[in-house]
Amino acid sequence: MSRLITISGWAKLRPAMHDRSTSAVTLTDAERLNRLRLIRSENVGPRTFASLLRHFGNAAAALERLPDLARRGGAAARICSEAEAGAELAACRKLGVDLVAAGEAHYPSRLATIDDAPPLLSVRGARETLARPMIAIVGSRNASGAGLKFAGQLARDLGEAGFVVISGLARGIDQAAHRATVASGTVAVLAGGHDKIYPPEHEDLLAALLTYGSAISEMPLGHVPRARDFPRRNRLISGAALGVVIVEAAHRSGSLITARMAAEQGREVFAVPGSPIDPRAAGTNDLIKQGATLVTEAADIINAVTPIMERPIMLGAREDDEPLDFSTGAPDRNRVIDLLGPSPISIDDLIRMSDLPPAVVRTVLLELELAGKLERHGGGLVSMI
Repeated sequence: MSRLITISGWAKLRPAMHDRSTSAVTLTDAERLNRLRLIRSENVGPRTFASLLRHFGNAAAALERLPDLARRGGAAARICSEAEAGAELAACRKLGVDLVAAGEAHYPSRLATIDDAPPLLSVRGARETLARPMIAIVGSRNASGAGLKFAGQLARDLGEAGFVVISGLARGIDQAAHRATVASGTVAVLAGGHDKIYPPEHEDLLAALLTYGSAISEMPLGHVPRARDFPRRNRLISGAALGVVIVEAAHRSGSLITARMAAEQGREVFAVPGSPIDPRAAGTNDLIKQGATLVTEAADIINAVTPIMERPIMLGAREDDEPLDFSTGAPDRNRVIDLLGPSPISIDDLIRMSDLPPAVVRTVLLELELAGKLERHGGGLVSMI
């Protein structure tokens, strides 16, 4: 069996791989507290947080303006208090969890580049693992014996080559990938808080992997994961990784959502082929037809991501980099609102149809979102709630 780089050879070439970070940030205690207050405030999501922080310069100034902006959108905003944020920080310290911001040590560099990167990421375990290049392995919860065996072997080979395997701590393929890399380092991305592990029977697996690996979450302590939280978790799995490997996925599988997110984030998508008569392989086989890289061994992945690893990690232009204009008056605001409805529309179309400057349109959308009246969809689409 030919390989461009053997697994053992790769391990010798790169004994201590690290992703190349583009910045170094250190938050003061006051700024960390205020950033926590801002992201925990009602209707403030990652994109809104980034827009506010960029425009006002720091979280304290954004918090001061938040009530007025929400009122302009047509509703009052509930702002997280200092006491609430302080209590969360104290509870995190008690559990051994750090809250880190993008650009700080222990925040995965590639995760910081996605459009909706968590403003604060809660981290537990061997934090240095998060600086190493990651490959995501996900797949069916109801996996076949062959799928579980292959996922474990693939993860083991990647771990021996110096990569960190990242997955979602779910049953099936996720579990097999984590267990195979407990000793080499693996990252579990949680859908809930660090104290609300799902599924509960994987608490022992999480405890074991924290020695040489880590766990991350964007959710507060005490948050019990709901169905809608798993797609949010999946974007972190793909966002932190160089690429995502799908091992067994039926049609309409959550793993296919992860593959789609990976493609949208510019990550490599890999798929393991399966029997055409096994419904658990229908999704992966379709991914291959659509252009995903076929994987039969770890070398297929390593050879594909090697050129990517040689390039520095750069932040691209993002929606939250666009300027805002808080001098917007009622006539312009109403013009944007009249164009909105329950059906998603692109922000570019809103700008064109309203004949208003982009800064004005984006400001109105931000105000509506803070008032709880706007929903953002993928691909730059928005709709009224």
